[in-house]
Amino acid sequence: MMNSLNTLSDAGVSIWLDDLSRERLVSGSLADLVARDQVVGVTTNPTIFAKAITSGDAYDRQIHDLAARGVGVGEALRALTTTDVRWACDVLRPVYDATDGVDGRVSIEVDPRLAHDTAATIAEARALWWLVDRPNLFVKIPAARQGLTAIAECLGEGISINVTLLFSLSRYDEVAQAFLDGMERARAAGRDLSTIASVASFFVSRVDSEADARLDKTGTARAAGLRGKVAIANARLAYQHYERVFSSPRWKVLEQAGARPQRLLWASTSAKDPAYPDTRYVSDLVAPNVVNTMPEATLRAVADHGQVPDDSVRAHYDDARRVLGELQAVGVDYDDLVQTLEDDGVAKFDASWEQLAEQLSGTLSTARSPQTGDSS
Repeated sequence: MMNSLNTLSDAGVSIWLDDLSRERLVSGSLADLVARDQVVGVTTNPTIFAKAITSGDAYDRQIHDLAARGVGVGEALRALTTTDVRWACDVLRPVYDATDGVDGRVSIEVDPRLAHDTAATIAEARALWWLVDRPNLFVKIPAARQGLTAIAECLGEGISINVTLLFSLSRYDEVAQAFLDGMERARAAGRDLSTIASVASFFVSRVDSEADARLDKTGTARAAGLRGKVAIANARLAYQHYERVFSSPRWKVLEQAGARPQRLLWASTSAKDPAYPDTRYVSDLVAPNVVNTMPEATLRAVADHGQVPDDSVRAHYDDARRVLGELQAVGVDYDDLVQTLEDDGVAKFDASWEQLAEQLSGTLSTARSPQTGDSS
């Protein structure tokens, strides 16, 4: 039976799952979502892995083996996460082959603590690319300014990249330029451009959470009228920027050499405010050649009652500009808003990774401890 997920896919939106765990892999849940629910990709992040690894016992055997080998916490984290991602890549490989490499992708993030260290980010991306060793991998690099050089360098080396934690239109423009720089390097090096892919993950609902809080502080009716409008306006204008970049003469040269455009990916698409429809960050961002990555609860909501128009982006550019203009007019500074979100995004992933490392350190130590008891 056709449902809204089929309609969304037919409209040109690739549906990816924003979740991964060993339990989901062992149970066959991911394979079922791929087979039955139009899921054609997976994204992960440090917070998702922290929740997965510290819940249940699915990782116990591997952690025990890592402890027996005396592996340190950093390498143990890489082993646990790359095992899941490699497995997921294999589950999605038929989709990758059927779509000629467009979808069937699985993302893994570099250690977020390296976000402001360009050389370390590049080294970590190379290591993850080698460890997972699957063509349908995306290595995630945060869009902080220090990450731009890393993005271009990795793409130039043939590493497919998911650029994450994008909130700002100006930062998105910089990311798009880094993508073009990287693909030009790859072309100069004689690489097959058709094998190198990238997405730019533009976060949505987090923008409304921060913008709404600032609007509420102003206490005016004019500001209240903007609640819940900023994130979608921001994302729609990002798509307009995407159209401009990927119709430029510079891009056409790369396209003729076999390159594929860096798609926009809508991230953070679950509605955080219960007053908003639970499918709004899907239904209001339908456009050709984008990705929407969503947690399973949002995916189920879309399947059950989501309304999917043919295109809910391109006819709304003027209104989107008006919303951002109004935001400034009521005293909410756009540049400060998006920079705060970028900084907080890196900090939250950093905190999740630190917490996971601390918990894993304790688990490894316990697993290494000799068992005591009556030996008679």
